[in-house]
Amino acid sequence: MREAAFVKQNKDKWLKFESLLKNNSNISPDQLSATYVEITDHLSYANTFYRGSNTARYLNDLASQAHQKVYRNKKESKNKFILFYTKEFPLFFYQYQKQLLFSFLVFTIFAIVGAYSAANEDSFVRAVLGDAYVNATLNNIENDDPMAVYKQASETDMFLGITINNVRVGLMAFSFGVLAGLGTLIVLMQNAIMLGSFQYFFYDKGLLWESARTIWIHGTIEISVIIIAACAGLVVGRSILFPKTYSRLHSFVTGVKDGLKIVISTVPFFVIAGFLEGFVTRHTEMPDILAILIISLSLILILWYYVILPHRLYKKFIDGK
Repeated sequence: MREAAFVKQNKDKWLKFESLLKNNSNISPDQLSATYVEITDHLSYANTFYRGSNTARYLNDLASQAHQKVYRNKKESKNKFILFYTKEFPLFFYQYQKQLLFSFLVFTIFAIVGAYSAANEDSFVRAVLGDAYVNATLNNIENDDPMAVYKQASETDMFLGITINNVRVGLMAFSFGVLAGLGTLIVLMQNAIMLGSFQYFFYDKGLLWESARTIWIHGTIEISVIIIAACAGLVVGRSILFPKTYSRLHSFVTGVKDGLKIVISTVPFFVIAGFLEGFVTRHTEMPDILAILIISLSLILILWYYVILPHRLYKKFIDGK
């Protein structure tokens, strides 16, 4: 939507709200809160699509005026946290759907490369996964418990260790974007090749389904948010390579801020993935239908939050609802 059309569509509502605030008119707390939420939605939209414009500055001032009234007796941090995850971030992320798609395609291509390489070079799996892991897994297969690796540590220790490691990988994928996006692509490539060779290893042993139903219980969210964190790195890389009408420094700073928002959004999902791997994946005896249900719900959650919801919120603004 053009900025002029956006202003024309909402101008009367903004002026009315501004008048109520300036005249200290009587307005119910519920009405004030509801209108304030709508104004912050508009502000988020303006910051996303008309960054630095007079419209964005005006809405920021208007939201600031209403802030003290709305949050006089509320805990600001809690409400800002909820608003960020439920409305501000999904709407903001709409503009980076292409980078998300590119990150996904790169990961998929290199996962296929990893599987193909493992199929054509016997030593490739050991080179990627390490002799210790391969030997331990072969021993587990001989003992009729191929997924025993997920049962070795205690639930809490595995949960904490995996979550910290996943967040570390996500931060690497994001921060390496400062290398014009090349570092991010390398991190993405490494993880994709590892996954592809890992899955082929079990396929070669006749255990593809056994491995897939187990690792994708946590891997659906884990791999997805690594791809999303890589999207954040690509945002940074693009800001360096393609500053558009901005100075390269201004574009870079904006790219880092935007990428950081994307990374922050992934933290709860990394925690969920760590919880699943630490407390759920180890139960390899669970029925297939339950494993499929967990995997399906995880995939729906990711697609809803990072793809469907951003498009719905954007369409809502376009339609003026």
